[in-house]
Amino acid sequence: MLKFMKNKILIPLLIVGGLAAFFSFKYTTAKDRSSDDRRILVIETVMRTIQEGHYSPKSLDDTFSSRVYRRCVSNFDPEKIYFTQQDVNKLKAYEFSIDDEIRNNSIEFFDTLDAIFLRRINNDTVYYQQILQKPFTFTSNEEIQLNPDKDNYASDDAAKMEKWRQHIKFQVLVKYVDLKKEQEKKKENKDSVNAQYKTDAELEAKAREDVKKSYVRWFKFLNKRKDNDRFTFYVNSIAETEDPHTSYFPPVDKKNFDEMMSGTFYGIGAQLSPENDKVTVLSIITGSPSWKQGELKAGDEITKVAQFGKEPVDIKGYELDDVVKMIRGDNGTKVSLTVKKPDGSVKVITITRGVVEREETFAKSAIIKSKDGPVGYIYLPEFYGDFNHTSGRTCSADIAIEVKKLKDAGVNGIILDLRNNGGGSLGDVVDMAGLFVGTGPIVQVKSNHSSPSVLASHPDSILYRGPMAIMVNEGSASASEILAAALQDYKRAIIVGAMTYGKGTVQKMADLDAMVSPMNHLRLQNDTTGGQDASLGSLKLTMQKFYRVNGGSTQLKGVTPDITIPDRYDSYDDDELGERNQKAALPWDEIPAANYKQVNSIGNVKQLAELSQSRISANPTFTLIKENSEYMKKKKDNNKVPLNEVKYREYQDELNATSKKLEELQKKALTLDMTNAPADMNRINLDSASITKNKEWLKNLSKDIYISETVNIINDMPKSGMKVNMGTGMTY
Repeated sequence: MLKFMKNKILIPLLIVGGLAAFFSFKYTTAKDRSSDDRRILVIETVMRTIQEGHYSPKSLDDTFSSRVYRRCVSNFDPEKIYFTQQDVNKLKAYEFSIDDEIRNNSIEFFDTLDAIFLRRINNDTVYYQQILQKPFTFTSNEEIQLNPDKDNYASDDAAKMEKWRQHIKFQVLVKYVDLKKEQEKKKENKDSVNAQYKTDAELEAKAREDVKKSYVRWFKFLNKRKDNDRFTFYVNSIAETEDPHTSYFPPVDKKNFDEMMSGTFYGIGAQLSPENDKVTVLSIITGSPSWKQGELKAGDEITKVAQFGKEPVDIKGYELDDVVKMIRGDNGTKVSLTVKKPDGSVKVITITRGVVEREETFAKSAIIKSKDGPVGYIYLPEFYGDFNHTSGRTCSADIAIEVKKLKDAGVNGIILDLRNNGGGSLGDVVDMAGLFVGTGPIVQVKSNHSSPSVLASHPDSILYRGPMAIMVNEGSASASEILAAALQDYKRAIIVGAMTYGKGTVQKMADLDAMVSPMNHLRLQNDTTGGQDASLGSLKLTMQKFYRVNGGSTQLKGVTPDITIPDRYDSYDDDELGERNQKAALPWDEIPAANYKQVNSIGNVKQLAELSQSRISANPTFTLIKENSEYMKKKKDNNKVPLNEVKYREYQDELNATSKKLEELQKKALTLDMTNAPADMNRINLDSASITKNKEWLKNLSKDIYISETVNIINDMPKSGMKVNMGTGMTY
């Protein structure tokens, strides 16, 4: 999603000034608030920020109230397993009064909802323990409905107990069948002549024990959630009623959001894993402080954490997230870990925290050796940008580096893979498009009740002028759609894949503290009840919509590829995927086109599509994908799953049949010859972990039939007489 915009694309100053002035007036005269009124202050501030700054704020009326009510109940119990119909009937009394509560500074609905939810969680803890005490048999013709939209709430406590029994029985059945299949496979392969095999009763008991451990962890998690965590859930149910991308961030969540967007954080660079209530080191990130210090290794168990110079804290029983928070900290500070090595020895390791970069966040490239010459491939998982540090990494700068590497390697064309890229920094989209089209409008942005503004690129020169394809799918959203749409409108690149997500809105982070008067700031600073942060947090607010340079919006409709490749979701209804599946989504519309001039004259898109279609039709893997999508469309209306072992295995075999066929076809498929750009080898050869990770990445790419067909399309461009006139007289 377009999670945030680059600092250079700011909220219009008049809007910020107006909001700040409004809130200053509002709260200067407000009554004194105790720490217990903090939640009311959060809701007031969030709602006023929405009403004054949202692109299309909803009216605060009974319709709004009903939407919030339905979303809250669904968000707290999406599977319809915690609440009974009696609970829902009690909550329904608030369906048309939440708007009145907001006006009257009341949170009665939340308090009622929260109390019911906590009571049910306590009851359900007893339910699952009782149910799992007795063995299950899987011989009846019982079925379970797994689609909550087609299921009802339990009528009362007795019916709820029965619903829990069915859900738990299903999970035990799944585990039992898996264990049984593993044992059957061992018998077939004769892994061990003297192997001791379990009876069906023993396998069922093992399955129940494993499921019980999962429930213990889950209810431990639920019971550790603080009141403020559930309140945040409630506030977000209100915010998301405006549109799917407006959401509330408490201070800690805002920090996590910034780290996710930048791809960097301050810590030690160890990836941790919870195993049997232990915290073990899964891997060490290359180049991180742990990697440089050298003593912490994969397989080490962390038993205690100490801030440097302070008493260590025994972390036994701690949630992994809490352990991570203890280990992370400010740049340059030290943390001491007591670790148990695989050989049983115990050691205290002190590491100085520093910048950790998540490599999987950043752009990277490879070279595909095709029969018609090398083709460059660039993978961009998200449009990242460090909004808190001017020297931080940005995806536009990184893409420029990758393009230069590929040009130096002499590639004949470049593929930019934006599949499942949910978006990110709008400013980087504009800069990135400029690398390929030069100076000109890239996207239009419109606020409510204002004329559209054009965001244009101004590069020193065009970085790359050769054949280019952009890969997209239903997971390509927001910033990905802007880039794909711009290069499609300019006729600069061929868009390949499936219709994109359809998110055409722009969000900005609004600091809620900036909207509160000095008097209430002081009260917030003095309010440290429960050790909570004094800050109110931030609101990610939908303030604008963006439009293509041709005037059309990507909202709801997304970007339609020039060349469509069969996708596993092709046969699903349009309203099941993407933004169009979101009830609160803003509508599609269009505005006048910007003044732009196409840089290419791609007159043979139809011919390229025909060549591609002939290959796809002859490819058994794509044929099977199409058949499977049609099969899944038929199956989706029947969401009942048998709780009979024989019938469940038949059901599972039917679902897995296509996957097995696809695996067999992929084994026989031609493997792409993938390699790295010479400029990357020093970075890759830093250590064995980097070498292994790179090999796995290239191996996975080499079997990707979608990349393979896109390489064919790149190679078709010059063969079909395509002329790429970039204003330099060059032809490819």
